[in-house]
Amino acid sequence: MKSRAECLNLYGSDYLIQQKVNNGELFRIDKGIYSTEKYVPELALLSFKYPKAIITMDTAFYLYGLTDEIPDVCTMATKREAAPIPDSRVKQFFMPKDILGIGVTSFDYKGYKLTIFDKERMLIELVRYKPKLSFNYYKEILCNYRRILSQLNPELIRDYAEVMPKRDKIITTLRAEVY
Repeated sequence: MKSRAECLNLYGSDYLIQQKVNNGELFRIDKGIYSTEKYVPELALLSFKYPKAIITMDTAFYLYGLTDEIPDVCTMATKREAAPIPDSRVKQFFMPKDILGIGVTSFDYKGYKLTIFDKERMLIELVRYKPKLSFNYYKEILCNYRRILSQLNPELIRDYAEVMPKRDKIITTLRAEVY
């Protein structure tokens, strides 16, 4: 995918960009976003369109295979001071900027790179947002985490928990329900 600015640098003018679109060499995926492929997954488009946002919660749980419930919208985290994302396809979580960058990684989705929290950070998020999740949904994801516990890095989980707000509650919940 390329932004309009990247296409202008590459092709020289809006007219030439439009010629490429008319010839089928370039496809307009969204406003100001072009691709050489006709179909781009919506998650890849949203991750490209909002590069400072990080995929989290329901969408991340689904991508990691921790739930089979397909989310209706893409859940993305941004810093607390960020402007609201005016896109009905996105549910935005605002986080303090000192914890936003913790556990950020890349995820390959159908050949596209997505910015997402790693599995260890998502375990912390699961515990943090436990009161806001339905019991059955929480239990499903927690059981799936227990199955992959040997694949997770316990030091990372501990480090992430130590810097989160309400860390004592998070650590207590992790000890009681996960380990």
